[in-house]
Amino acid sequence: MHLQALPSRQDNYIWTLSDADGRAIVVDPGESGPVLAAAQQGLQPAAILLTHHHYDHIDGTQALLERWPGLPVHGPLDDRIPFPLNALGDGDRLELLGIDVAVLAVPGHTLSHIAFHLTKDGDSWLFCGDTLFSLGCGRLFEGTPDQMHASLMRLAALPGDTAVCCGHEYTLSNAAFARAVEPDNAALLDRTEEAQAMRQSGQPSLPSKLADERRCNPFLRCGTPSVKAAVGAWLGTPAGDDVATLAALRRWKDGFVA
Repeated sequence: MHLQALPSRQDNYIWTLSDADGRAIVVDPGESGPVLAAAQQGLQPAAILLTHHHYDHIDGTQALLERWPGLPVHGPLDDRIPFPLNALGDGDRLELLGIDVAVLAVPGHTLSHIAFHLTKDGDSWLFCGDTLFSLGCGRLFEGTPDQMHASLMRLAALPGDTAVCCGHEYTLSNAAFARAVEPDNAALLDRTEEAQAMRQSGQPSLPSKLADERRCNPFLRCGTPSVKAAVGAWLGTPAGDDVATLAALRRWKDGFVA
């Protein structure tokens, strides 16, 4: 299978996962242009997966349906998605292009947000939209810290070699914050340098590996003493439990300036 990140809008990625014949699963097409351009190079969309209702993840879908009538669309049950789709919920499964697709409910960024864990022949891909980013997590636009913490821990429990396919190119800005939280984290420094080199060469910093996120991403490390200590220092009071730590981390990140 061939994984590709198609740049979209200012910092979005539309992900495609295609077989040897070019048949592809398209994830979160926030605009149609990048997919149509890829189709001119041989890409053949076979299905669309949507993680949540935000415009920068769904707005290209209608044009793709006009280009490929009958193309199946799978996504969350949410009235804010303005076209027909196969509504999926937690625990649902699909088979697309011979790939097993498991649906995970991951509320936090939005209440109806879902993620897709794809596996085939020992390979593992996670399409997580705006729930988990490399070295960060999504803003809590609708959900609670408890929901986001539970969602992140659920994703963190997937196999360590899972390719984390996030919705945005935020790695370097997230790295600046993560290093403010854990300046002595050697794995984080390595990941930052890797991402810098990739971006300087014009390549996406993604996908990352889930094992690296567990070592480097402060939002997956809320139970770690170094993260709790940093949050406590920022708050001026003990950080509290892991959910309280995540809530404080998210507030800190929301106002963070590198």
